[in-house]
Order: sequence, then structure tokens, then C-alpha cells
Amino acid sequence: MSHRERHSRPTSGRTLSMSTSLAFFALSIVINSAGNVLTLVTSAKIQPSFLGAAYWSAAEANLGTALHWNLFWAFLILGFLTAALNAVLIHHWDWKRIAGNMAFMVPFSALIQIFADFFNGKYAFFSGLPVAHGTGMVILYVLLNFLGVALIGTAISIYQRVNLVLHPADDLMQILRFRYFKGNAARAMWASYIPPTIMAIIAVLITHTFVNFGLGTVFAFLAQGGITGIADRVVFPHLKHQQVDVGQV
Repeated sequence: MSHRERHSRPTSGRTLSMSTSLAFFALSIVINSAGNVLTLVTSAKIQPSFLGAAYWSAAEANLGTALHWNLFWAFLILGFLTAALNAVLIHHWDWKRIAGNMAFMVPFSALIQIFADFFNGKYAFFSGLPVAHGTGMVILYVLLNFLGVALIGTAISIYQRVNLVLHPADDLMQILRFRYFKGNAARAMWASYIPPTIMAIIAVLITHTFVNFGLGTVFAFLAQGGITGIADRVVFPHLKHQQVDVGQV
């Protein structure tokens, strides 16, 4: 077993207090929602669009647009469907786990909408990110997009280790990681991209358009799982995976 796999092995119980768990969770959900919206908004602000959003965000936003849902409902409904897939993978329907997934999705979806409104200038105190003009702004937005991906990967690392409640997509990645991929975060992340790929294909069939996918999406596909694995070791390194349940192997 490699050093990385040893480091990522979950604990058999819970060593964190509830107050500490909640504090880590609150921090990580804000980081994650901000990172997701950064990828979406920076992608939209460069014309012609070539940047793209994080992989799950791009697919959910596209399918939401195809079905005429706003970001809140797109992320919430598709999150529930992913939670149902997780139940299939662990071979039992756990209502407590599903409730935890949904408990994550409600504040997460709301924060997505809040950050989207903020970066798009819908609040009086901030006019939003402007459309990119010139090479310098394009480079800045590319870097902000990559930063958004890094924020997502870091946030996933934190709340997966806390394991209080999880986004269904990250619960899926964690199930794959510890049940099928011996703790390897990057491989599990790549496998977890199968459902959003299906979502994207459905959206394209409905709308005949292909948006929110680009350079940033490729970066997210290649790097996000690796960033999560690195964050496990360097961001709050003493925080270990708590009481992970991936079903009976």
C-alpha cells in the first residue's frame, strides 16, 4: 500500500466533536459553492467562450438550462438523483444518508445562487465581474477559473474527511474511492464523472448546444481529484476521514 493510500485510510470511528465537525463543514461548503460559481461565471464572461466550468457544474447547469430550471433547482434535483445512484452502489437504501445528502444540497444550492448573483452584479454593493476585454483580463479569468477548481477540490477534501453530510456527487466519489479504488482520489474522481457526462449528453440532445465546457472543464477533469488528494495531506493534515461507510464489500 502506498503512502498516499495509507494517509487516506478512514478511521473506524468519529474522533471530531460535533461543533468542530460543523465548523469544518460550514467552511468547506462556502469554499465549494464559491469555487463552483467562479468556474461558471468566468466561463460566461469570456466571449467567445472557451473556458468552461467545473465538470459537474457544467453538466448540471447545461441540463438545468435544457429543462428550464434555475441553478438552485438544477443542483437540487440532480443531486437527489445522484444520491439514489449512491444507494445502488452501496447495495442498500439508507434514508439517513439520503437525508444527509439533501441536507447538504439545500444550503449548497442556495449558496450557489447567492454567489452567482454576487459575481453577476445583482447586489447594490458590487457591480459583478465585467466581460473580459483584452488579453490581460482573459488570462486573469483563466486563472480565476483554475482557482475555482482548486477551491472545489480543497473543499471536497475537507468535508469528505469530516463526513458529516456530503454533496451526493462527492459521496459518490468517496464510495468509489474507498470501495473500488483503494483510496485513490484521482481515479475515483474520474469514475464519478460518468453521471455528469450522461447529463451533458442529454442536454446537448435537447438544446443542440454545447456550453460551459472548455479549457477549465478539461483542467477540472484532469486535476480536481489530484487536488483533493493533495489537500488531504496539506490542508488541515491532522483531519482524518471520519467513519466512512461505503457498504459491505
